[in-house]
Amino acid sequence: MKTNKSYTKRIRVTRTGKLVARKPGQNHFNAKQSGSTRTNKRRATSLTLTARARRRFLPGS
Repeated sequence: MKTNKSYTKRIRVTRTGKLVARKPGQNHFNAKQSGSTRTNKRRATSLTLTARARRRFLPGS
């Protein structure tokens, strides 16, 4: 089974093996949001994948 490339471009694997991704909804239409909300969206979030999702999207891991 091949790796889902569109999915792997959205995530990053850290040195310890954690999966990190951007928070969604930060590309445009952010002017109406508060400054703290925009600042929080800049931080990356940690992902927890089930075994089934990991097998489907990242078969090599």
